[in-house]
Formats: sequence, C-alpha cells, structure tokens
Amino acid sequence: MLYHTPVLLDETVDYLVTDRSGVYFEGTIGFGGHTKKILSKLTKSAKYIGTDKDSTAYDHCRTLFKDDNRVKLYNTSFTNILNVSRIEFIEKYDGIFADLGVSSFQLDNKDSGFTYRENSPLDLRMDKSKGYPASFVVNTFKEEEIANIIYKYGEERNSRSIAKRIVEHRKVSKIETTEQLRRIVEEITPSRVVNKALSRIFQALRIFVNDELNELEDFLEKSLSVLKIGGRIVMITFHSLEDRIVKEFFKQQTLTCVCPPEFPICVCDTTPSLKILTKKPVVPTDEEIDENSRSRSAKLRVAEKI
Repeated sequence: MLYHTPVLLDETVDYLVTDRSGVYFEGTIGFGGHTKKILSKLTKSAKYIGTDKDSTAYDHCRTLFKDDNRVKLYNTSFTNILNVSRIEFIEKYDGIFADLGVSSFQLDNKDSGFTYRENSPLDLRMDKSKGYPASFVVNTFKEEEIANIIYKYGEERNSRSIAKRIVEHRKVSKIETTEQLRRIVEEITPSRVVNKALSRIFQALRIFVNDELNELEDFLEKSLSVLKIGGRIVMITFHSLEDRIVKEFFKQQTLTCVCPPEFPICVCDTTPSLKILTKKPVVPTDEEIDENSRSRSAKLRVAEKI
C-alpha cells in the first residue's frame, strides 16, 4: 500500500547526507519515504534516529525498518530530540531533517480525521492521547477566539463570519464531525472558493490543536544545540507560517550583531552559528508537481552549522 509520496526527495538527500557513516535525526518519519532513500546512502556503521507523534506512522516504520540495526524509532514529538539523544547516547548529529507536511495517508484516510472530504470525528490531533480534539475548540471556545484561530493559522479572510456561523450551529447541536463543519462552511462560502476555505480552516484547527508552530520553534532551537559543526539542518514546509518561522530562525542565526539600530557601535558580541545554503527555498519541479500535486506548496530550506 502506498502511504505517501515523499516530496523533494533527491534534493533532501543531497543536502542532508554529508557523512555516509554519520549520525542523523529525522523528526517526522511519517511512512518512511525519505527515510528509505536516506538510509540507502548511508553505510552500515551509520546511525539513524527517527520520531513521529502519529502512532500509525510509527507502527508502520517500526515494521518497515525492524531489521535495520542502524535505525531507532520513537513514538513522540520531535521536540523531544534532546531526551531521545540522551537515551541513545548521542551528543551531536551530522544532519537533522523534518518534513512538516501531513502525509497523503492521513489526508485520504477518513479514520485519521484529517480530511474534510470524508465524514469522521472532528479531531485533527497527531497524537490522539494528548491535548483536546478540534471538536472541543469549535464547541467551547468563544466566537472571537475561534475567529482568531482561523485567521491566524489559516489566513482565512472570512474568519469572523465563519466563527459566527459555527457558534450559531453549536447552540442547536454539537459539532462533532468533519462533515458537520464542512456543511457550515459551505453554507456561507461561494462554491468556487469553498475548497480553499475548507483547507484553510482545517489547517488552522490542526495547527492549533497540535501547537505546531510553537513546537517548530522549540525544535529548531534544540536542534541547533545538538548539530555538529559542518552538520546540516534540512526543513521542508508546506505553508507560509511554517516557512516564515524556518526562514527567520535561519536568518537570526547568521547575524553578527543584534544590537538596537540606535547603538553607535556593536556591544553584543554576537557570533553567527549557521550559514544558509539555500538563498531561496528549493521548490518542486514542474514534473514533480505533475506527478504529485500535493507537492506544489513545498519549500526546502537548508542551513549548515559553523
């Protein structure tokens, strides 16, 4: 069964693997598409650590790589990179990688609860054992809070009217399924843009309930502390909010001065820790987009520890 088509696969491997016998960390193993390709480039003495919050993805990869002694997998968030590294007695990595996209399996499988195209419980959590589902948000949060979530994380212009309609509906009946939410959005959204609106709203709720942006910032900070000099951090993002965080983090780590502009001379003694290898993000070719339309919004950014 094909679970997911990895995006920017060759580009990822070319940037990530600098030492074929090195130690590598993948924060989002998903269904192992990138992992298999990366492992094919590594020697038997290499070591590969992977994490994923999604238990289905973790179980799949645990079976897929059960006979590969180089691989150690953990069913946890990539923000636990420091704890996992201590468990594995790893001080530094030659490369750290994360693909922040939701897998095709999650999007297409209604039991995963990530798609609005099928009716399923309105959950959207990567780890169903933690936090609260999206249904809790739409049924209990204030109208203004819901609107702010949809606007901030989904960049949906009609966030206020959608939030208002959600609150009106929940007074009559709890909103517990993806189909219920989809119908609410369809009621007040022109048909020509309804799919884009639904994508933004479900994205916003998913980002919020999984705390994705804060986790990304946390992961980037921690990754830098366990990356070798000359080691690389490779990130694939799929929407502007994620890409902005990665871009700004890389940029901040290249600065030689962070003093306020009004200071006549530098007094901060800042030393840059990263060198950006991708002045512009690497994006899929037209051929890749034709073969996998979900790759079209992918952006790959790479930086090297100095």
